[in-house]
Amino acid sequence: MVKKKLGPMNLYPLLPRTNCGECSPKTCMGFAVQLCERNLTLGQCPPLLDLKYQTNLEKLEEIMAPPVKEVVIGSGSHQVRVGGQLVMRRHELRYFNQTAIFTTVDDTMPAEEIVSRVSKTASFSYPYIGNTLTLDGIAIRSNDGDEGRFSETVATVAGATEMPLALWAPDPGVLETGLETVPGRNPLLYAADESNWEGMAALACRFGSPLVVSADGDVRKARSLVSAVTGQGVKDVLIDAGCGFGETLPKSVNNLSMMRTSAITEGDSLLGYPLVGTPVTLWDRKNSETDEVIRWMESCLASMMTIRYVDLVVIRDPTIWSVLPLVVLRNNIYNDPRKPVSVEPGLRVFGNPDPAEAPVLITSNFALTYYTVLSDIEKLDCFLLVADTEGLSVDSAVAGRKLNADKVADIMRSSGIAERVTHRTIIIPGLAARLKGDIEDATKWDVMVGPRDSAGIPAFLKEKWEGAEHKPGWSYR
Repeated sequence: MVKKKLGPMNLYPLLPRTNCGECSPKTCMGFAVQLCERNLTLGQCPPLLDLKYQTNLEKLEEIMAPPVKEVVIGSGSHQVRVGGQLVMRRHELRYFNQTAIFTTVDDTMPAEEIVSRVSKTASFSYPYIGNTLTLDGIAIRSNDGDEGRFSETVATVAGATEMPLALWAPDPGVLETGLETVPGRNPLLYAADESNWEGMAALACRFGSPLVVSADGDVRKARSLVSAVTGQGVKDVLIDAGCGFGETLPKSVNNLSMMRTSAITEGDSLLGYPLVGTPVTLWDRKNSETDEVIRWMESCLASMMTIRYVDLVVIRDPTIWSVLPLVVLRNNIYNDPRKPVSVEPGLRVFGNPDPAEAPVLITSNFALTYYTVLSDIEKLDCFLLVADTEGLSVDSAVAGRKLNADKVADIMRSSGIAERVTHRTIIIPGLAARLKGDIEDATKWDVMVGPRDSAGIPAFLKEKWEGAEHKPGWSYR
């Protein structure tokens, strides 16, 4: 069944309609609007949890269930959620649950190398426009079907990290030894195919673990396998429809698009599960290519899969030049396209600014602008006022009147900057030069027009600020 786009009136009749004020919108219609936008959840309506509304709650849960099921891997505070998507195109609403990125270890690797790779995966962290980009889990692969070796490797990894795990072996018996080694960790099982699906399904049901079905590039086979394992009682399924490069790449990408389209726009429930991509298998097929070429191919394929709806990708290792493009791409795809990426407005203090000497600068709260300015002035002793421009850059905010003399006066007043410095001079961005007179009238402060590019701020201050009569002591740290 294809689900129609939800509107508030699809949900409002099933809400308590008491306007009790216990939710943040305060009214049931406002709550229905926020539910449609997925900004609130059903559990945030306390009266709805009352037993007398149980039937309505179940109907609402059914109506709001995403066409792509959400699956949890891991347990407790160390878990990752995949799937749960509602739309094909992010501008229609937004995407949920970022693509999870797992690295791999093999049970034939030396223990020291396993611990090192796990440690690098767990500690990977990259600051990017106010976010900290990280990796999500470890996949443990059985190379030769040795149950004892696989169990030891799983124990080694589990002892080194609490990250979510995936257990990768074609033999249900091997996976069972791994599952018994990490009770309660809820690892992902990879993978059920035509030859082993019965044993894999039984294992997933027994341990309550999510299970990947592998269809080797055949969408019809994927549907058949999903039907088979869910018919055996498996609740949480993921689909690997194939992974190829070169001549098989178009088919792989097309399969991913076809399955997600079938789930969301055509209501195919058998394809309404998270998608898995395994670019790591390119290393298994290595012929005459160098490691650099394989790494490039893996990164390209992982990126294409992330763009084409894959909910979990498995790569070999956390080498920075493989991982960095992927995590940045993922972050950009999964932010909310309807909202500019912004930071909190207010006063920022850098270094040890002297009240009589430190310059006062101002910028917008568009995240990219803010962090660019931050990187250029963080070694200076200065004050930075971040104005609320509703997430617009300086030039756009000036053009749209989101940055004007009144906004500057407001942030100066609310920040208390007048009590932090004894001089009365503020430096505005060069892109806001036309506001100089208006700001002087509104604030009664002197206004200096700074450079158009924040990279020029240090040189500007050295030339225009250092040694000026009313700030004789300011200099670089």
